[in-house]
Amino acid sequence: MSSFFTAPSAQKKRKTAPTSANGPKKRLATNTKSAAKAPTKAPPPKRRQERDDESISGSDSDDGDDGPAEDQDGDEAGSDSEKEGETAAEKRLRLAERYLERVRREEETVVGFNAEDVDRDLIAERLKEDVAASKGKVFRQVADELDFHKATHCLFRADTLSTTNITTCPPYAYTASKDRTIVKWRIQDLPKDQYPQTTKKKPKRQAPPRKKPDKVAVLKPSKNKAKDKTYQGHVAGEILCIAASQDGRFVVTGGTDRRLVVYDSNLKPLRAWLHHRDAVTALAFRRGSNQLYSASKDRTIKVWSLDEMAYIETLFGHADHVVDIDALALERCVSVGARDRSARLWKVAEETQLVFRGGGNFDKKRLPNIDPRSLAVEGSMDRVAMIDEELFVTGSDNGSIALWSITKKKPLYIMPQAHGLEAPLKPEEASAEVHPDPRIVPPPQPRWITALRTVPYSDVIVSGSWDGCIKLWKLSQDKRSIEPLGSLCEADARDSSPEFNGVSEDSDDQRKALSSVGADSWLVKGVVNDISVFERGDRGKDGLCVVAAVGKEHRFGKWKKVQGAKNGAVVFEVPRSALANGDNADESGAEE
Repeated sequence: MSSFFTAPSAQKKRKTAPTSANGPKKRLATNTKSAAKAPTKAPPPKRRQERDDESISGSDSDDGDDGPAEDQDGDEAGSDSEKEGETAAEKRLRLAERYLERVRREEETVVGFNAEDVDRDLIAERLKEDVAASKGKVFRQVADELDFHKATHCLFRADTLSTTNITTCPPYAYTASKDRTIVKWRIQDLPKDQYPQTTKKKPKRQAPPRKKPDKVAVLKPSKNKAKDKTYQGHVAGEILCIAASQDGRFVVTGGTDRRLVVYDSNLKPLRAWLHHRDAVTALAFRRGSNQLYSASKDRTIKVWSLDEMAYIETLFGHADHVVDIDALALERCVSVGARDRSARLWKVAEETQLVFRGGGNFDKKRLPNIDPRSLAVEGSMDRVAMIDEELFVTGSDNGSIALWSITKKKPLYIMPQAHGLEAPLKPEEASAEVHPDPRIVPPPQPRWITALRTVPYSDVIVSGSWDGCIKLWKLSQDKRSIEPLGSLCEADARDSSPEFNGVSEDSDDQRKALSSVGADSWLVKGVVNDISVFERGDRGKDGLCVVAAVGKEHRFGKWKKVQGAKNGAVVFEVPRSALANGDNADESGAEE
């Protein structure tokens, strides 16, 4: 026996609008009541074909209201409830048509074309990007579109000790230093278009170069607060890490005093936690939320919720200090454990972890020109950055950058000596003898990877050391290797020198290459302790902004000091090429 809920949709559609007086009495009674409550001037009923035509055209209102798209999408639930006679296939078709119409409107706003001029391929590419973004995979190939040869730079600094960490929440940047000073900077906007559209001639004076960031707020350390248990801030030691939430509401710092301090956007302390039992070394926010991950030397990772100002849980597994951590949109994070030479991917919701072991040997056949003694064994895994939800990269003390996939326990690719080798010692510097044996001279050692960052969900990787420049790397098309893309440094000879490519021929050639690129010509004078990256404009159409924290010393100690270095930060503006940006270079050249 069938009822209204089990009857086929065709029968239900016939019962919704009875045309004869012999229909069900209950149905007529219900309709009579609803008709009594209905307004006196009700619009005449429309045929089924007319309603379908209006659904496909994207107009849900009968009175022709040209309201905003957001209001129409907000009334989707109400419009769905009104279409009782609509089948599941028709509903899917209507929602797909509405989604495509919304994409067309967004592309018209960004690109500036009329609806009839929007290419179908553009919409198809946008749909692919949306699907890939929802799955957390790489979907943007922007490395080849960056013109790093035209990058501009600017050094900004405060009167502090070594800058240990930096974070950005456009247009603001936050720096932390070893003397517990926190500075909020406002990064200058890009210059306006220097060619007015009303004229066809260039102005005599071009736009001024990018100015230094403005100092917005400074929080200096407070003294004699170690015994004050009510003080919400750092009381001793050094600040080792800083992170800003994506919505700009919170700024969090961690230091050697084991404290995790939360500030508002104006650097006013809100809360201080003492849950860690050792120094807090790294912080990372989950993208799109205020969920925070903190790493510490006590070999644990703690999860926090800043919306509720609450501690959630602790993750155990590392056998040594957890020195770096990174996270993206999913509820998971990846961390590195220094001298346990492992990277761990934590699936917080599933309460599981994946372990990736480092310390493997290099393929010496692939590196025939490098001295085997300079291929140092990986002793500490110090840096980590996620490319997408399935790929991440790590940096080590042997100067190598490794590409990992969550589907394999071994690295997919290793780039050895990414920032080159140190200058080799002279025989008299390695021994106290008057005429020492050259065989006792140790081989030149690679420079550590002290900073590592990626542009999330793209193919751009940025790294830093103490060689005087920031290097950019590209993820290959097959996502199984990384390739050199360029460097942000002063001397062009560095790009073509054997030292840049990690090739070591002999001591004389190395010494000549290093002497040709003196420390006076370096843009980044000091140890790059951290890097923060964000894209300019919608979907990075205005280029890439790279901000590097620079100090005289390494953020974890004083074992490495760079002569002539300055404590502060450097901001690089990397533009996109004219062809990639679609700036109509041919038209501007014709106007000249």
